[in-house]
Amino acid sequence: MLTADIRRAAVLGSPITHSLSPTLHEAAYRALGLSDWVYGAHELREPDLPGFVARLGPEWAGLSLTMPLKEAAFEVADEVSDLAREVGAINTLIRRPDGGWTGDNTDVYGVSQALREAGCVHVVSSLVLGSGATARSVVAAVATLGCQKVTFAVRSVARTATLDQARRAGLEVDVVELGQMMSRLGDSSLVISTLPANALSANALADLTLSKSARPGHLLLDVVYAGWPSTLARVFADAGANVVSGFELLVHQGAEQVRLMTGLSAPVEQMRAAGLAAMASR
Repeated sequence: MLTADIRRAAVLGSPITHSLSPTLHEAAYRALGLSDWVYGAHELREPDLPGFVARLGPEWAGLSLTMPLKEAAFEVADEVSDLAREVGAINTLIRRPDGGWTGDNTDVYGVSQALREAGCVHVVSSLVLGSGATARSVVAAVATLGCQKVTFAVRSVARTATLDQARRAGLEVDVVELGQMMSRLGDSSLVISTLPANALSANALADLTLSKSARPGHLLLDVVYAGWPSTLARVFADAGANVVSGFELLVHQGAEQVRLMTGLSAPVEQMRAAGLAAMASR
């Protein structure tokens, strides 16, 4: 059991300087009256993760993991939740009573909540940009909303693990090149981009076909939140589509992490307000 007076948690990844996780978690601690909890950020890449985790003392209650550590975390987890194992991505490590670590995934919850808040409670078909670890969390989330088909738009080759996971979830799977995504907008009212902000520069957005294909009936969830709005978000918004920032995903997945780490229900609105204030000041 944790016996130290101070409880510690942190977000790990690379790059990490832009992360809003410290702001969100610290806002939760203040709202919950957890004055003995602190939350930090550490720049870390895959080879350094095992050594970092091994050095952590009993005061450490949990870790948030961002790219590129979501798959490497399987090496340090003593136990893995069924959900994290199914999507092949761990974004949360929780200290166990015996001192070990449980790997879990709150990204799926974050995606689901962000979509539900945007009014998306049922979807038949979705278009997912990218096929990495975040895309697998997206697939698990849309499957809970009744999605029957997912089309992956990728820059080169779709990752086999992601395609297999989508099929295990009972979804019909299709793959197109990223430059062809405009031709598939008519098939899917829900579009989720898991790509970095600069991944869709001239490659896909120089063609005005996208702005003609996007329409008010579309919902775009772009996992990007730094430098918002992204170019993709602006194009969809200009077409009248409903656009949701990755900030909402971040808030909800962070709230679930707070619950897992502290055992208390997270103050979502206080976390959201703190995050918005921090982004406005940057």
